[in-house]
Amino acid sequence: MSLEITASCHCGATALRASLPFGLSDAARCTCSFCKRRQAAAVTATTSSVVVTKGADHLQLYSWGTHTAKHYFCKTCGIYLYHQRRADPAQCGINLGCIEGVNTWEHEPVRWTDGVNHPSDRGDT
Repeated sequence: MSLEITASCHCGATALRASLPFGLSDAARCTCSFCKRRQAAAVTATTSSVVVTKGADHLQLYSWGTHTAKHYFCKTCGIYLYHQRRADPAQCGINLGCIEGVNTWEHEPVRWTDGVNHPSDRGDT
């Protein structure tokens, strides 16, 4: 079921390719303090498969708290492209809305994952 995708920001300054082991079937939004504000649904990619093919110098990193999660945005248009997950750094979340040929509204309703009660925040990890 693995799916090879390309994704880009709004202005086209940044682009990537990645492999989605679950295809588009695991699209989800997170309830953590950051993601609930961002509201972008993401699908799982293996971190090792994510290759920035255009505009690596246009990507801005945002990280906070444990600094395990690394969120990447286009410096020009501000679009969130992908993030390395704190729950599993071997995985990245790719913004469903940035994937070429995907209509996000066709994947609603999107499930929610519990980022508020993450084990890193409780000291369980």
